[in-house]
Amino acid sequence: MDILKKFEISDPYEYVAHLKKATGKRVLAYMCSYTPEEIIYAAGIHPFRIFGQVEAISKADAHLQAYSCSLVRGALEDALQGRLSFVDGAVFPHTCDSIQRLSDIWRLNAGMKHHFDVVWAVKLHTDSARKYMYDVLVRFAKELKQSFGITLSDDTLQKAIATYNEIRSLLKTIWQLKSDNKSALTGSQMNAVIKAAMILDRDQVVSNLKELIPSIQLPPQTEKRKRIMLIGGICNHPDIYDYIETSGGVVVWDDLCTGSRYFEGAIATDKEPLRAIADRYYERNICPAKYRDYYTRAETIKTMIKTHNVQGAIFLYLKFCDPHSFDYPYLKEALDEVGVPSILLELEQQLPSEGQMKTRLEAFIDMI
Repeated sequence: MDILKKFEISDPYEYVAHLKKATGKRVLAYMCSYTPEEIIYAAGIHPFRIFGQVEAISKADAHLQAYSCSLVRGALEDALQGRLSFVDGAVFPHTCDSIQRLSDIWRLNAGMKHHFDVVWAVKLHTDSARKYMYDVLVRFAKELKQSFGITLSDDTLQKAIATYNEIRSLLKTIWQLKSDNKSALTGSQMNAVIKAAMILDRDQVVSNLKELIPSIQLPPQTEKRKRIMLIGGICNHPDIYDYIETSGGVVVWDDLCTGSRYFEGAIATDKEPLRAIADRYYERNICPAKYRDYYTRAETIKTMIKTHNVQGAIFLYLKFCDPHSFDYPYLKEALDEVGVPSILLELEQQLPSEGQMKTRLEAFIDMI
């Protein structure tokens, strides 16, 4: 499938730097799925998700504790090493403590001209929180306009909403094909497609996804491998999918920032644009950095498990990720109650040896 080459990005930084040179678009970096990309895109700025790519961290350790997660340390290291010199600024939504504190460090040390904090509500279960989130977006839009000297009309916001609704709908269609055993995509290819949607020019993403779908569609296939769901934050390790598949499993859905949490939830098109965008972030499936009530997150995951006939779950956590680690006992208990076995894999920037990973995965999948 040659179309897959359009989603292969060997060096995201080189790609975005080239995009900026070719289009003249300014670039805003972010590292959380609660970033209101739609507004950035509507402003004519390229939203670019960074994942912290470096293998050796040295400069960031002067600012962060060694027990900060590799995503935070890697992103700061990239900035301090000048690898993000083409980026005009960064957006930090209110999420985990590490990213919130990174915002302050970034503002003082990354040397970027523009810096934005989108201080969302943490408790998403009151009408006042919904109204507050709208006010936050009004302020963010105002700051963008002032910082970049641009206009931001309702028409451009509606066009951006339409683009993002289409991207999310297409990504969900692709995931659903895989869940229904009607897709030729491997798990690592699926991971690459979703991550590319956060890096590539968004108009190109729409075009690429439309071209991809007919090329991967298959008649329903007989699948004897165990149906696995991934739960966690981001997945920077496409090899994990290959290891699962060679161990007798297949990932059929996820609850990841680099997965369903990125594309779930369409934005209403019959409301005032900023209010509609705020409503989507208020109503979307929450991550453990947000609170709705004691049960919603587990119930949402149990619904996903039932919908996609999941037989086993793998908690895929970045080492030192406090929100997900605090969430784990409660979620594991919820899965135990419905008879779904699970395993926890704590990962760093580098995976453990292939043999070690495969041994654990084979033992888990054999047990299902």
